[in-house]
Amino acid sequence: MKHIPRKRFGQHFLTDRSIIDAIVDAIAPAAGQAMVEIGPGLAALTQPLAERLGQLTVIELDRDLALQLRAHPQLQVIEADVLKVDFVQLASRSAGSSGKIRVVGNLPYNISTPILFHLLDAVHVIEDQHFMLQKEVIDRMVAQPATSDYGRLSVMLQWRYAMDNVLFVPPQSFDPPPRVDSAIVRMVPHAAPAPLAPALLSEVVRVAFSQRRKLLRHSLGKWLEQKQYVRPFDLQRRAEEVPVAEYVALTQALEAAGTH
Repeated sequence: MKHIPRKRFGQHFLTDRSIIDAIVDAIAPAAGQAMVEIGPGLAALTQPLAERLGQLTVIELDRDLALQLRAHPQLQVIEADVLKVDFVQLASRSAGSSGKIRVVGNLPYNISTPILFHLLDAVHVIEDQHFMLQKEVIDRMVAQPATSDYGRLSVMLQWRYAMDNVLFVPPQSFDPPPRVDSAIVRMVPHAAPAPLAPALLSEVVRVAFSQRRKLLRHSLGKWLEQKQYVRPFDLQRRAEEVPVAEYVALTQALEAAGTH
């Protein structure tokens, strides 16, 4: 029975065989690796991944699709909302000799950013991530300072991952075709990220970009005053002009000063 894509789940199914092959080549799965696929859908990527890996864990919210996937002998199916899945616990059950899992998926575009932040909490048990996302989201993720795409998502993810836009995926590769271009991003956690409190970095970045057209003295400057933080920081810039390393250093200095 043909599955009708459900709008409320943001379903767009990948059908282009050459694109599927290119994605699998980019992921480069190897036998025995522990991998988790988010949103396997009609198993376009799932099948070639499972063939190379031997077995694969999949997370699928759609009950009808989950039922179909359970018939596949190489799959462990978790029928759940991915935002409620504990990836640390999942890694402890399924990780291989490395103690880490690889994560892949065609993420629903309507909740892609919450999924990325959810996975940030489990980054220490993740070897790498390959996701299909809206191209404009990936442009923001990998953006450099002093560009219009550079923002909160860029800083929060670049602090923790090295990221590359590895493949363009046109709308006609899907059924139904989305109204946007897509791409594949590779995310490899930094081996030794700067130690800091993620919640504090998130607050610093949120405040900084809250008035991105104005100089930082109007937003971050006032916030730092309230925190009674008096060390030098150039506030005569806009938020998008500050490199990731400076946001990280400011967060560490705030922590060291006992400012929360």
